[in-house]
Amino acid sequence: MNVVVIGAQWGDEGKGKIVDYLADTAQIIVRFSGGANAGHTIVAEGEQYALHLVPSGILYPDKVVILGLGMVIDPEALFAELAMLQERGVNWEGRVLISDRAHIVLPRYRKIDKERDSARKNPIGTTGRGIGITYSMKSDREGIRLCDLFDESRLTELTDEDRDFLAPFVERLRVMSVDQTHYMYQHQTSQVLLEGAQGALLDLDLGTYPYVSSGMSCAAGAAIGGGIGPRKLDRILGVFKAYSTRVGNGPFPTEFNDTDEDELCKFVRDTGREYGVTTGRPRRCGYLDLVALKYTSFVNSIDSLVMTHLDVYDTLEEIKACVAYQYEGKILENFPSSIEVLENCTPVLRSFKGWKRPLGGCRTYASLPEEAKDYIRFIEQFVETDVGMISVGYDRSDTIVRKNPWTKY
Repeated sequence: MNVVVIGAQWGDEGKGKIVDYLADTAQIIVRFSGGANAGHTIVAEGEQYALHLVPSGILYPDKVVILGLGMVIDPEALFAELAMLQERGVNWEGRVLISDRAHIVLPRYRKIDKERDSARKNPIGTTGRGIGITYSMKSDREGIRLCDLFDESRLTELTDEDRDFLAPFVERLRVMSVDQTHYMYQHQTSQVLLEGAQGALLDLDLGTYPYVSSGMSCAAGAAIGGGIGPRKLDRILGVFKAYSTRVGNGPFPTEFNDTDEDELCKFVRDTGREYGVTTGRPRRCGYLDLVALKYTSFVNSIDSLVMTHLDVYDTLEEIKACVAYQYEGKILENFPSSIEVLENCTPVLRSFKGWKRPLGGCRTYASLPEEAKDYIRFIEQFVETDVGMISVGYDRSDTIVRKNPWTKY
């Protein structure tokens, strides 16, 4: 069975924790897109781990993880991350595989990335890690894949600087290289968890273009980056927060304003630890955008939603969610493709009564306060998608499962 986990917002939804939780049942965990620009935080037995390239299932000692063919790999960042895991007692050798079709990030790409973004009339706000440039090189058919590192004729096409950078990594990468499509064919009866990066609203085609990532963060990307066909995707989960966040530039219709909602923004940001795992940048925060969530649920065929950070709202008297946009005197109920429209939308908000009690001890849906369940029920009805899992804290145990994704139904 193949279960996909994607972000249903602008990234940073808590996918790392959910993948880590579900990986207990999986045998293989595949990260299918993105690069070291992603940041997945996991808390296991009180220990916090920040991962950028390695799939979140690595903390289980009996799991195989694969960096998929849709990823772009910075060898320097990868081996620094693996060294961190080894130092913390995670024995990864023999369990971390890399698709030989994955593309390689070179140092000069990082420089180009920063220069290009700063030169834009409207900077995107990239992490400056060369991710977009690597994908651009891939599209221009000028990139270099992992398998190319073992071909002397391909290496001669690179600059001296490139070859000097790659030299210490080639043999170490060779040991980890795998023909992913053949491997997945051989293990097609295994329980496979496919982990996305960023969020559906940052997808190159479906997101808020041009303020998007360069990879495929939509559910369809799981088939391509996972090395399997689209009919092999059995279950698609979309992770979303009880509110919304965004890093970098781009439209954000439900963002808290900096006047009367400034204190609410500070509260949500600090309580939810809304600072980038990769960059440390404070995330932009806002109300839950149900218009956007309904859009991402439909275009990604999300079977079940996973709500995280519900506990951030524990102390509030009232919470709000966006149910439509107002634009030039009109009410918009569908998510627009136009950036100009999105940037000039204001949210139409619906209020909900807060529950005023900590949710951290809740382990079943029935144990949640009625006010929290009312909020969840409204989301399900509006988005027309069930909320199958709810996270009420950072630890694995702080997870409520209403619908087990590994069960066929």
